[in-house]
Amino acid sequence: MEVKTSLLDNMIGVGDMVLLEPLSEDSFLENLRKRFDHNEIYTYIGSVVISMNPYRSLPIFTPDKVEEYRNRNFYELSPHIYALADEAYRSLRDQDKDQCILITGESGAGKTEASKLVMSYVAAVCGKGQEVNKVKEQLLQSNPVLEAFGNAKTVRNDNSSRFGKYMDIEFDFKGDPLGGVISNYLLEKSRVVKQPRGERNFHVFYQLLSGASDDTLKKLKLHRDFSKYNYLSLDSAVVSGLDDAANFRTVKNAMQIVGFMENEVLSVLELVAAVLKLGNIEFKPESRCNGTDESRVKDKNDLKEMCELLGIEQSVLERAFSYRTVEAKLEKVSTTLNVAQAYYARDALAKNLYNRLFTWLVTRINESIKAQAKTRHKVMGVLDIYGFEIFEDNSFEQFIINYCNEKLQQIFIELTLREEQEEYIREGIEWTNIEYFNNAIICDLIENNQNGILAMLDEECLRPGTVTDETFLDKLNTVCAEHQHFESRLSKNSKFLTDHSLPHNCFRIQHYAGKVLYRAEGFVDKNNDLLYRDLSQAMYKANHCLIKQLFPEGNPAKVNLKRPPTAGFQFRASVGTLMRNLQTKNPNYIRCIKPNDKKAPHIFTDSLVRHQVRYLGLMENVRVRRAGYAFRQLYEPCLERYKMLCKQTWPHWRGPAREGVEVLMGDTQVPAEEFSYGRSKIFIRNPRTLFFLEERRRQCLQDLATLIQKIYRGWKCRTHFLLLKKSQITVAAWYRRYAQQKKYQRIRSAATVVQSYTRGWQARKLLRELKYQKRCEEAATTIAAYWHGTQARTELRRLKQEVRNKHAVTVIWAYWQGTQARRELRQLKEAARSKRAVSVIWAGWQGTKARRELRRLKEEARRKRAVALIWAYWKGLKVRREYRKYFRANAGKKIYDFTIQRIMQKYFLGLKNTVPSMSPIDKNWPARPYCFLDRVHAELRKIFHLWRCKKYRSQFTEERKAVYEEKLEASELFKDKKALYPRSVSQPFKGDYLEISKNPKYQKLSSAVDEKVLLADVVNKINRANGKGTARIFLLTKKSFVLADQKTGQVKASVPLPDLSSVSVSTQSDGFFALKLKEGSASATKGDFLLSSERLIEIITKLHRIGATAADRDQLSVDISDEFLVQFKHDKVCVKFIQGAPKNGNSVSCKRKNNRLLEVSVPNTA
Repeated sequence: MEVKTSLLDNMIGVGDMVLLEPLSEDSFLENLRKRFDHNEIYTYIGSVVISMNPYRSLPIFTPDKVEEYRNRNFYELSPHIYALADEAYRSLRDQDKDQCILITGESGAGKTEASKLVMSYVAAVCGKGQEVNKVKEQLLQSNPVLEAFGNAKTVRNDNSSRFGKYMDIEFDFKGDPLGGVISNYLLEKSRVVKQPRGERNFHVFYQLLSGASDDTLKKLKLHRDFSKYNYLSLDSAVVSGLDDAANFRTVKNAMQIVGFMENEVLSVLELVAAVLKLGNIEFKPESRCNGTDESRVKDKNDLKEMCELLGIEQSVLERAFSYRTVEAKLEKVSTTLNVAQAYYARDALAKNLYNRLFTWLVTRINESIKAQAKTRHKVMGVLDIYGFEIFEDNSFEQFIINYCNEKLQQIFIELTLREEQEEYIREGIEWTNIEYFNNAIICDLIENNQNGILAMLDEECLRPGTVTDETFLDKLNTVCAEHQHFESRLSKNSKFLTDHSLPHNCFRIQHYAGKVLYRAEGFVDKNNDLLYRDLSQAMYKANHCLIKQLFPEGNPAKVNLKRPPTAGFQFRASVGTLMRNLQTKNPNYIRCIKPNDKKAPHIFTDSLVRHQVRYLGLMENVRVRRAGYAFRQLYEPCLERYKMLCKQTWPHWRGPAREGVEVLMGDTQVPAEEFSYGRSKIFIRNPRTLFFLEERRRQCLQDLATLIQKIYRGWKCRTHFLLLKKSQITVAAWYRRYAQQKKYQRIRSAATVVQSYTRGWQARKLLRELKYQKRCEEAATTIAAYWHGTQARTELRRLKQEVRNKHAVTVIWAYWQGTQARRELRQLKEAARSKRAVSVIWAGWQGTKARRELRRLKEEARRKRAVALIWAYWKGLKVRREYRKYFRANAGKKIYDFTIQRIMQKYFLGLKNTVPSMSPIDKNWPARPYCFLDRVHAELRKIFHLWRCKKYRSQFTEERKAVYEEKLEASELFKDKKALYPRSVSQPFKGDYLEISKNPKYQKLSSAVDEKVLLADVVNKINRANGKGTARIFLLTKKSFVLADQKTGQVKASVPLPDLSSVSVSTQSDGFFALKLKEGSASATKGDFLLSSERLIEIITKLHRIGATAADRDQLSVDISDEFLVQFKHDKVCVKFIQGAPKNGNSVSCKRKNNRLLEVSVPNTA
């Protein structure tokens, strides 16, 4: 049986502020404090969730908690953000209602964490599957990327969102996520160039310097030392509890999961590095001859490194920092910039570059996470936006942030009242008009198209002449002086003339959350958000792949002299779009509150929380909810909860639930004006009535508990008595059985003893008889044995005597035989000794004779050698005496030279006879005879090989020479780089494989091509959508290449070769190649060509050879890589080659992975 629970069970304080009694600001704060001290950080105001930031981890966000709140009624469990997320998700899934979750609060209140919790809960409870999990992972991993580039450490929050974010998560009809769309609002780009004391720049700068590898930093021309960069504040560079290096790795991993390519990640990091380098550029003043001041760059090293990162000419950017060009119709005026203006231009460029990079990141993430299906989707929006801001010094940023919060408060009140009214009408309850403060008058003061503050600010910015913040304030004082929510010291309203809390250069607006003092200084400049056109045009000239997308207005071909829209106008338009979007969805609210400014747990600051309660309008929200009926509940749970208050409904009510509630309320004697009956719910007007019912229920539960205890104790005693009675009967039965068993055993034992004595007597009698019989038999046997023994001994003596006689004869005969044998042996030995003596004497004589002969031969040999040595010495002495007169002192060197010359002569004559054949591929070469001839031997081998190659080449015809030149060029391009190359070496380059001019099928195509066809073959054109190939005829001439239909011969595309920029191929054994066209050329409108051919080597070699011989264009670049980009119309697609197991007959397969990736699987032939 399922246990029914309620929000009212085990309640600490009041879980729903609508039930707070009495209702006051003090009781409201006391209830929040009480719940916060007991780790209850969530409280309801009807369907609105108040979230207190605990500044520590609590065990209330576990997977078990997710399952606990899954598919549960909103008021069934204690307040939790999961209850609101579950209610919104089930309404979207089951009732097909688009939802939006609005998260507001000041910086540090936990808005970003709340949005993460909502998204993680929805991801946990929706469907499963490979594609669904991929979408969920991409949606969740978009947060770390946006936090790195859009969040920063402030004095109030270590991870403060410095931009507004609205994400639409799209679901299918089953409730599974399909994708999402992110909208960003007002990035605080001024933080890029300047941060208040105690705060940091955006996280990504510190993460890059702390977590990037040394190679990456070297490539980006950066150093790890934060102090080397002017845009990074040093007093808060390191934040305790924040690991920038680990966060950088997390961000890179998240970018890969979302779908960023490696080259895109590197491009983004290059722009981040460029912003850091930009902050280090400093200027010095110079005076011109005409007396005007201009600026020059002090140290050009940082400027040079930044230009190298972005691919900009240094002189172009340096001029853009020094001059400003103003165009008006047909006139163009160029003026110099002084040092202050140059620094303004530098900071404006840094802010715009980072802001546009952030916008590009959001757009790129949207491309990856957007839903692929074109059908209608269910949508859940999550709005994480800055809360109301009141600082000591409030400027333009706080003004438009507070304007956004005014609009959110307006739509919040409207939607809350509309939700109340719709529920009353749906339930048939009479609707009474609710009095509340309508802040439409404040919104009109700010956004009115004629007299609104933003309209006047735009008008002032566009007005010719001198425009300053003072003129803007004067205009406000003139137009808005009589407005009841506008205050200024210089306005016509005399009551503020003596208000010293209102400075002369400020104005004050009374917002719904309180009065805010704004300093007019900087309003005009921040609203203009001006970036000089010279800088835009200089950035557009960059070769970096992202810069042209970020600065499209810099295109000289599309110069727009119209002034760009102001920041205020853009923000007002985006807020209007957001409001219209929110009004089409069912709203759910999360109000985040920061308990203290110390970012410490267990601290509740009354003044700070009171301030937030006021500007969030929470008391106003409670009063709106309580203006009608404070509490409402469905009949079934109401009857289930309070049925014990009435005897007729307890314990079970058999009729309809409404009738049971009517009987119950009538029995409790609650006044009729305190409640009303709707169609499906009961409405209770006053919280006191609900607490009265709860008190009655508590008393009834105590009485019921007492009754249950009484019945249980009686049942327990009766059960114990029956158990004892049953046990006594069992024990008695067992005892009687035991006594009978003992008695039986005694009788049986006595009978056994009598029987044993009787059997013993009988056995002993029988034993005596058997013993007597046995003795008689043994006596007869003994007598017979003695008689047989005597007979046997007599026979034995006779046999022994007979044996002795026979043995004597044998011994005598043996002695006689031995005597005869010994005599014969002595005779044989005597004869042998005589023969051996003769042999020994003969052997001794032969040995003596041999030794004498050996000594004679040795003596003769020694004499011959002595004669030869004496003769050689004599010849040498004779020659030396004869030639001494010729050689004198240098005889040794001349003899050496003569010897070397003779050896060389002999070497060359020998080489002539052993030279190898004239074939260039013959690698044989005779061995060298002497070590000192090593270099000569190798050089002769090289000269001979070159000579015979020259002789071999002289036999070539012009056609054969051209073929070999193409083969040589193919070797230079592809040898040891492309796995397909070895197979092409043995295949001759034929060129025209289709015989276009001879084949009548291609007569029409042949006539369409005016020039000589250098190559004609059938290739496969790869389709981006599915990776499948379509057969096309590829024709190559000296001026263009043509793609035509294989069946009809119709020309599909004709591209001049000057429009071709490069060719990309992989390193593997596939036939895929991409023909990349130059940007801006007429042929590039449909994008690049991705083709496949078995004769890839020949096609690219001929293309490269034509480019090398043409004088009017650059040589064609051939890129060999396993991953390259191909431009398909407006999108760039990455083609990635991987090795896989052989499939489909060892053929190459191409498959689309997502919108930006084609994966080519090449069989592994190893």
